Amino acid sequence: MSTFDINLHETIFLLSDALNLVGGNEIDHGKRVAFMATECANALGWSDKKKDDLFLASLLHDCGVSKTVVYDRLENFEGTNAGNHCSIGAQLLSASPPLAYLAECVLHHHVDWQELERIDLSDRVKIFSNCINLCDTVNFLSIHYQKENANILLSKEKIRQSIRKQKYRIFSPELVDIFLDISKPEAFWLALDKGYNSGYARAWKAHEMRLNIDFSDLKSIVLIYSRMVDAKSYYTKNHSSGVAALSRYLGELFQLPEHSCDQLELAALLHDLGKLRVPDNILDKLGALTEAEVMVMKRHSYDTYDILKDIQGFENIAIWASQHHERVDGSGYPFQYKHDQLSLEARIIAVADVFQSYSQERPHRRGLNVDVILNIVKQQVAEGCLDKEVVAMIENNLTVCWACATKSIST
Repeated sequence: MSTFDINLHETIFLLSDALNLVGGNEIDHGKRVAFMATECANALGWSDKKKDDLFLASLLHDCGVSKTVVYDRLENFEGTNAGNHCSIGAQLLSASPPLAYLAECVLHHHVDWQELERIDLSDRVKIFSNCINLCDTVNFLSIHYQKENANILLSKEKIRQSIRKQKYRIFSPELVDIFLDISKPEAFWLALDKGYNSGYARAWKAHEMRLNIDFSDLKSIVLIYSRMVDAKSYYTKNHSSGVAALSRYLGELFQLPEHSCDQLELAALLHDLGKLRVPDNILDKLGALTEAEVMVMKRHSYDTYDILKDIQGFENIAIWASQHHERVDGSGYPFQYKHDQLSLEARIIAVADVFQSYSQERPHRRGLNVDVILNIVKQQVAEGCLDKEVVAMIENNLTVCWACATKSIST
């Protein structure tokens, strides 16, 4: 496996934009929480390393939320661990060696302070978890009150009073006192919407120089996001992993260099990242989609591109991932590129996406067997949609390709 020359902080910061999509119109939830948490840490005089870790944990605290219905419950304060998202997020982070040390903070970020004090955890985990909880609450309160009054300053004292009332029981007294102190100035609230562009956020991204990271470690981070996508609907369980396994195998059959195969696998894992924006009721709809719903679905590949395009070292990954609905005759989307404008890697993912998706149940049909699927993709070649060389490679290696596409469907 190859290595990737990336800035890990920048990569995670920009990938965290995917978490915004789940909330629909509520933008930059994780980054707003991270901004407030860091302001608390600054006032407490924490070291840069401690602030860095809190900032990262805050960015990722809701990585267990995939479904819009779960996000809506959180926004309306209907169950602090709605959808079991704390446990799911902790599991996702635990599986990634570079981020596993944050799992306990995410697991406990909705636990009340009085209960946290009784749990056998390090003081660091307790204060991180509770700081995220407090800032998470402030953010949702600000959303709630801004529905009544767009100017956040009109709600400033209501929010501060709500936090003050939860001192000792829900939140650490030390954190409440610090928050009440730093939130006095109007500037704190006016900066909230732009907090992710604060000097600290820019420094956090920049101060970690580019480094070589093993493919396996980078893949473990990417898997957090691909598993979020696949968990969004019962019908897409393991879709991304199946497309990735098939795409990599096809890349190897075409004798692409190892680094290209690694990039190809990552692009396939991330190809549906933009689907986090699609409401659950559209993904799971039993009947035909309306024209408006189709348009919502069709933006997901561009949203994937928009998230990935600015990550240094992900240039190819962003392009290949976002072109999985392009067709060789130019009839696809979102760019309407034709064969000569599409790399082999993009054409591989497009075929793998179609092949794997037909193997799974969808709201409107059952999963199909391999022979039926092969006939479908061959027909799409005849119609000028899919690449004939890629489909021929599948046909000539059908048993292994089928195993790659379906190996994890039953797990």
